[in-house]
Amino acid sequence: MANESGNQVVPMVTANASTSRTPALAPFIKEDVHDLPDKTPENERFTVIETWKHYDFLCKNYILSDLEDSLYNVYSNVETSKELWTALEKKYKTEDAGMKKFVAAKFLDYKMIDNKSVIIQVQELQVIIHDLLAEGLVINEAFQVAIIIEKLPPLWKEFKNYLKHERKEMSVEDLIVRLRIEEDNKAAERRGRGNSTIIR
Repeated sequence: MANESGNQVVPMVTANASTSRTPALAPFIKEDVHDLPDKTPENERFTVIETWKHYDFLCKNYILSDLEDSLYNVYSNVETSKELWTALEKKYKTEDAGMKKFVAAKFLDYKMIDNKSVIIQVQELQVIIHDLLAEGLVINEAFQVAIIIEKLPPLWKEFKNYLKHERKEMSVEDLIVRLRIEEDNKAAERRGRGNSTIIR
């Protein structure tokens, strides 16, 4: 980008911004200094290289400033922002893949139990689903509804079968309303049975 006088203007980088929001970082973390044609005058070549080094230095230190102290000490001796970015991506993109597997396993292994409120368990499952979505895994609402129904505890077997045969598609919110009503009904039945045994 150039200003009215034709001078190169480098966009400012704001603190705590990711590279997707700060295109000014992109050239420094993805490229090395550009090779200039042989016919480029020496003073221009020097200026371009020094300018690149200066902005690469700023970029590298911008990235380093967002690291925790212990990581700063590990990565502060890296020469260029490209090397720094590559090292961080290599380490943390691998961990991201591991995190996806961990959250997916947690989701698949989640089991509802009879002696705990179903609504509380559905909320726990929704937190896990939110974590999956945050990791970039796509789960549409119909699948979420089906999973919640499938994971209902054993004492909810009849209601589970009723919901499975429901022809009308429902949202997660609709399902939660139905579950809350059913849970309240089951609690009222238990209280009623408890009172009837006392009266006898």
